[in-house]
Amino acid sequence: MAQKNNPQYEARLLLNKFGLDDIIDIPMSDFVSGIDLIYMEEPLNNCDGKIIFGDKKTIIKVDSQIKFEQRKRFVAAHEVGHAVMHHNMALPDDVFSNFNLFKNIENHLKTGQQELEANLFASELLMPTKLFKEEAKGKFSPLLIKQLSEKFNSSLTATAFKYMEMNLHPICLILTEKGRVKYWKKSEDLHVFVKGCTKLPPPSDSVAMEYLQQDYQFIYKFEEKAQTINKSTWFDLKTYDEDTDFYEYCIPTKSHQTILSIIWEY
Repeated sequence: MAQKNNPQYEARLLLNKFGLDDIIDIPMSDFVSGIDLIYMEEPLNNCDGKIIFGDKKTIIKVDSQIKFEQRKRFVAAHEVGHAVMHHNMALPDDVFSNFNLFKNIENHLKTGQQELEANLFASELLMPTKLFKEEAKGKFSPLLIKQLSEKFNSSLTATAFKYMEMNLHPICLILTEKGRVKYWKKSEDLHVFVKGCTKLPPPSDSVAMEYLQQDYQFIYKFEEKAQTINKSTWFDLKTYDEDTDFYEYCIPTKSHQTILSIIWEY
C-alpha cells in the first residue's frame, strides 16, 4: 500500500481521478480550475507562488511577472501538490531558485519536507514517469533533454533533474550559483567521486567557468553544447583511475546567476 504522502503516487492518483494520462496540452489555469481550485496570476512580492486555504475554496496564486511559461507551470503544479497533500498546514510563500526543484531542503526550512514533497509531486504531474521513460529512449545528449523539455512543456532544468532521478543514463548535475558551486547530485549508476567543490568557484578548466567568465551568455551553438572535459575536472581520481574524457553541457540562467552543468562519460 502506498504511503500517505508518496508525492509521485498522489500525482498519478490525481491524473487517474480525472481520466488523464498527462496534462501536457492543458493550460495550468484550466487544470487547476478543473480540480475545483481557484487559479490566479498577479504580481507577487518576493515569491513565485502561494496557496491560500479557505473555508470553501483553495486559491493558488502564481507570480504574473515570471517570464517563462514552463516555470509558471511548475510553480502552479507545486502549489497543487500542497493542496493535495498539505491541506490547512501552515506553509510559507514559495520562492524558487531555478535549481532547487529536487534539493533536499529539510534541514533548512521547518516545512522542508513539505516543500520537497510538493516539488516531487509537480515533477510527476508535469512529466509522468511512465510516459517520460517511453519518450526518453535513445542515446543521452543535450538534444534529447531539449526534445523532452519540448514534449512535456517543462524547463530544461526540471527535465534534466527528472532524467537524472530516473537513473536512465549515468549523469551528474552540478549547480553553480553566483560564482560558487552550491549543489551537486548524480545518478546511482555514475560511479565517480565528486570533488569537494561546494562553496568554491567552478574548476578553471570547466565549461561552467567559461560561462561564468562570459557573464552567463550562450557561447556555443547547439550542436557544440556538449564540450569535452577531463574526468579530473570535476571528479577525484583514485589510484586505479585514468583521466578519461567526459562531456559537460551547461544551462546558464543570467537572471538568477546560475549555471547547471550536466556531466557524463564520453
